Amino acid sequence: MEFRVLQYFLAAAREESISGAAEYLHLSQPTLSRQLKDLEEELGKQLFIRGNRKITLTDEGMLLRKRAEEIVDLMKKAEEEVSSSDETIAGNIYIGAGESAGNRILAKAAFELKQNYPDVRFHISSGNSVFVMEQLDKGLIDFGVIYGEVDHLKYECIKAPFKDTYGVFMRKDSPLAQKDFITPEDLMDQPLIVSAQEERDNWQILSKITSDISRLKIAATYTLFFNASLLAEEGLGYAISFDGLINLNEDSNLCFRPIRPLLETTPHIIWKRYQIHTKTARKFLEKLLEQL
Repeated sequence: MEFRVLQYFLAAAREESISGAAEYLHLSQPTLSRQLKDLEEELGKQLFIRGNRKITLTDEGMLLRKRAEEIVDLMKKAEEEVSSSDETIAGNIYIGAGESAGNRILAKAAFELKQNYPDVRFHISSGNSVFVMEQLDKGLIDFGVIYGEVDHLKYECIKAPFKDTYGVFMRKDSPLAQKDFITPEDLMDQPLIVSAQEERDNWQILSKITSDISRLKIAATYTLFFNASLLAEEGLGYAISFDGLINLNEDSNLCFRPIRPLLETTPHIIWKRYQIHTKTARKFLEKLLEQL
């Protein structure tokens, strides 16, 4: 499977049209059609459903699109790393992180590096710890921020010198909003909005609230907290997450109450063991260490 043909495939998937992709690629339509047909024969799978006006991807085509995009991104990253000058600090730094006010240390380090080296660009991918580690393992990001245990056989890490505090976001007119803090018993009969990662990680946080997870009423799960805050604002339930994720000013319909006994977790900045960073990424790591 040639890299060039993967790019042809991605163009056709994006344009949803052989003729549109051919025009974009500056190829004749018969040439592109033949290339894509050869790819399907090579893989032994139908990748497109060809209609009168547009093409759509089959299940196998959608899977290939996901992998092809990763391959193209990784190829671009590799070309950039190899071709970068030893003397010049420039190029891209890729970071994966969940939502936390603690990510401000990344922002401060990025700002300081940018002040000295204006040709550096930063790319932040938002996601939970599972997403971040997958991106690291595939070589698509340079650094990640995760919560929970770190596999020290796979990753180097820096433990942040602060903790994130768990609590509950709710409407200001909610019954529990009258309390200064929320106890586990307060949450037993309430609809809860929790991180989707909780279920995959065997309810690590919720198990600290109660030993019987079945007593909790899970109304919804989320990946990024902004969406959870919208659900909470509409009254769907009480959203459990870190403090400081959204701006709770006087105009906000939401408020935050900490959970007692106190629930805290420490973020870790991680990268692959034995990873050879670019000079630019090493400079960013230096700035991070200064911040920490």
